[in-house]
Amino acid sequence: MNAVIQNLEKMLAAGRDNALLRFSLGNEFSKLSQFDQAAAHLQQAVTFDPNYSAAWKLLGKALNETGQLNAALAAYQSGIAVAEKRGDKQAAKEMAVFAKRIEKLLGAGAP
Repeated sequence: MNAVIQNLEKMLAAGRDNALLRFSLGNEFSKLSQFDQAAAHLQQAVTFDPNYSAAWKLLGKALNETGQLNAALAAYQSGIAVAEKRGDKQAAKEMAVFAKRIEKLLGAGAP
């Protein structure tokens, strides 16, 4: 395990559990392509802060990478709503692109 994850997990064990810490853990596990672990931490991040659009975006990616397409689509849709509400147009656009790709894979985008 890398040093960054070890340090973050020490903080978690010390009771400093919050959205930023969980996002950071999810991001680090994503970098290592350990998407199941990333998704678990990112789900906690959005539980702590449902308005954390970056966490929704990374959660969608992690879920997509684990083949959980419906859950990934739901995460992106939640993230888009949050980003639009907060005026984060770029994040909303990016998540919309990812959501459309999943919709096509699921056949939901077909006329």
